[in-house]
Amino acid sequence: MRLLLRGGVVIDTDPEVVARRADVLIEDGRIAAVGPQLIADPSDVEVIDASERIVLPGFVDTHRHLWQTALRGITVDDDLGTYFDRVLGSYGSRFRPQDVAAGNLMGALECLDAGITTVQDYSHVQSSPAQADAALDALERSGIRAVFGYGPSPLSGGAVDADELRRIMDRRSERIGLAAAAIGPSFTSFETVRADWELADSLGVPVVVHISSSSQIPDPITRLRDAGLLRPNTLYVHGNLLPDSELKLIAESGASVSTTPTVEARMEMGEPLAGRLRAAGVNVSLGVDVVTSAGGNMFTAMHELLALGYKTFTAAEVLRIATVGGARALGLTDVGSLAVGNRADLVLLRHTDINLAGGLHDPIATVVTAAHPGNVDTVLVGGTPVKRDGKLISTSLPAAYEALADSTTYLTA
Repeated sequence: MRLLLRGGVVIDTDPEVVARRADVLIEDGRIAAVGPQLIADPSDVEVIDASERIVLPGFVDTHRHLWQTALRGITVDDDLGTYFDRVLGSYGSRFRPQDVAAGNLMGALECLDAGITTVQDYSHVQSSPAQADAALDALERSGIRAVFGYGPSPLSGGAVDADELRRIMDRRSERIGLAAAAIGPSFTSFETVRADWELADSLGVPVVVHISSSSQIPDPITRLRDAGLLRPNTLYVHGNLLPDSELKLIAESGASVSTTPTVEARMEMGEPLAGRLRAAGVNVSLGVDVVTSAGGNMFTAMHELLALGYKTFTAAEVLRIATVGGARALGLTDVGSLAVGNRADLVLLRHTDINLAGGLHDPIATVVTAAHPGNVDTVLVGGTPVKRDGKLISTSLPAAYEALADSTTYLTA
């Protein structure tokens, strides 16, 4: 299959963020060429007119709990402790496989609708094999690219179920990867930590883990280092309270951090983290985290990150963090930019929409400061359209909405 995106304002993100008028040629799901007037006679290629579009790499959300989509907004006015009690405890204990499926499907469709083509789904609602299968089935149906993080509820304090993670290894595909979603050194025993890290090593999968510093465990990264467990293929989430010395160890290990600015601020997890991560040399990525407390799109997350202050980040740096920074955090080497050979995970925004009008003199700043999900016209994952002309086409949205509504009614009754 050959597809030509003709005449768009094309933004690339690597090795630097640049914008220009160009065509994008896609062959067999990958980017074949980027440049002006690539094909004189397009008779043997499908053409999408991008002359009124901004074309850029799909966003990469490096931390989201998709299963919670049915509980949107339920803890907006609550603190972190109440979130744990209500969402992970009271509501989480009620989730049936069909509730996990409904949340994952609608959450993945929400990502695609907003231009997020890759999501790290941290699934810590697992209490049976049926729930893991339901979550993975939904991800596959949606058409999104995902790294499925399988792990226990942090309320359990337990280890990742080794037999179950091994069982679902054959669910990996071109679009779906796996990770061990460990509870980690900040919140469980070190015997459990060692078992989780050794399991991940044995299966060749990354670790995704929430991290923090407390009076009881002020130095979780140091503890990992001393135990020989620092790995480059580890994604730490949050970490706002970590001292700079711990961030430096993360940088030296080659690992990445996912920061979720809206949720971290709303739940008072500590001062903004991204600037400190950059100063320490850590690869920074962005996540939404939970729609129980925040909006579910990367535009809002970019707005929050840019609002940290003058000279903290430029608009171009924020866009890199939301795309290629996220890809690197997830160990994905062929998404996040428009490099030839990369998978064609792309987003087209209508620059003729009123909120983007007057911004083509600097389309990079315009996307980061002014764009929102309503501007997303077309989304491609591996060259396959999942949204065209402003409408999702990857699966039945009415059916997904009905399943989620039934789930919300059941869970909150």
